[in-house]
Amino acid sequence: MKQYTYSKLTEEQLRKLCQRPKMDFNAIFEQVEPIIKRVTEDGDAGVNYFTAKFDDVTPDPLVINPDNQQINLNDGVKKAIDTAFNNIYEFHKAQLPSKLEVETMPGVQCKRISRPIERVGLYVPGGTAILPSTLMMLGIPAMLAGCSTIVVATPPQEDGSIADEMIYIAQKIGAVNLLKAGGAQAVAGMALGTESVPKVDKILGPGNQYVTAAKMMLQNSEAQIAIDMPAGPSEVLVIADKTAKPAFVAADLLSQAEHGEDSQVVLVATESFDLAACQQELEKQLDQLPRKYVAKQAITQSFSLVTRTLEDAVAFSNKYAPEHLIIQCNQPEVLVEDITNAGSIFLGPWTPESAGDYASGTNHTLPTYGYARMYSGVSIDSFIKQITVQQISREGLQNVGPAVEKLAELEKLQGHRNAVSIRLADINK
Repeated sequence: MKQYTYSKLTEEQLRKLCQRPKMDFNAIFEQVEPIIKRVTEDGDAGVNYFTAKFDDVTPDPLVINPDNQQINLNDGVKKAIDTAFNNIYEFHKAQLPSKLEVETMPGVQCKRISRPIERVGLYVPGGTAILPSTLMMLGIPAMLAGCSTIVVATPPQEDGSIADEMIYIAQKIGAVNLLKAGGAQAVAGMALGTESVPKVDKILGPGNQYVTAAKMMLQNSEAQIAIDMPAGPSEVLVIADKTAKPAFVAADLLSQAEHGEDSQVVLVATESFDLAACQQELEKQLDQLPRKYVAKQAITQSFSLVTRTLEDAVAFSNKYAPEHLIIQCNQPEVLVEDITNAGSIFLGPWTPESAGDYASGTNHTLPTYGYARMYSGVSIDSFIKQITVQQISREGLQNVGPAVEKLAELEKLQGHRNAVSIRLADINK
């Protein structure tokens, strides 16, 4: 990892350190556009065409109902899934919105009510391994929010099947449509609707640059869908002081580096932290990873930054806006009040980012690429919409009406004024 000293860097140099590896979206959009076009024209056949092209498999049927599938899970796997499921369920259940009703002035009642987004598409990447954790992170809040149609899309295995672990979770969340496809073609299928795939109103879930591009393009198309957030490669920033164990810090950096060659891991350490010991641990632990080539590539484009104080470390972290922020220092909870930009925060030596990825209860679908400055991670809020309601009595209209009339006059909207004035005249008869 390249090493920098915070006090020796200019604001411009710090800004450049916060930049992620550039993605050429124009080139990616050009590749994704024909995929969307073909799925628009050919429906199921279009989805299958690209699944055969990219994954060398043509699943038949393309969409299955998980409830009709027979599965066989060993007790250990089932227990692990159930433990994670229950923790995620409990944390997200607590996020369900409470009643909001305010009398803004006598006779003027204002409310806000919540309703689920009816049809949602959950994209779960496949790639080199199945990701049951991501299906739980997306599916549990969708279920709790009360979404009436939950469509799950995930790449099929080599034989065209879906792993039993994924089917088991799909059953638990109440998804009755499981699309055996990944990539931009799966996103297009859910956004546009096909013979077998119900059209959805919102698509959520992580994916590679082609999946991200498809979500962005379809959001701005006649498909009229929403997406959870833009996304880039996964990332972590670790803040460490002299109390942090180098072996723990190295493990946290590598746990994120193994996600992909384009992942970025950042260590921001005070001068008292043993950087040399951490580097040794990095090399030792890296050599033991099955995905060491991937992690090594990610490490080469990552860096460490040495600061004099924890305040400087936090200041840089807020500029960087990491997806995952791990704070391994004395009394880490004290620093939380100063954190303004982060997807999810992990405090203390016994809180690895892996716990949040799988089973602590918080959501792991988080903003990357600096988007933590303006986006939140997936939550119950991602699956609901808020509707406001107002009811005004005769007294209330007498109280608020004159202000409405005057403001409508200022904006030269006589029809708006008349809608109030005609009522006030009726009251005053």
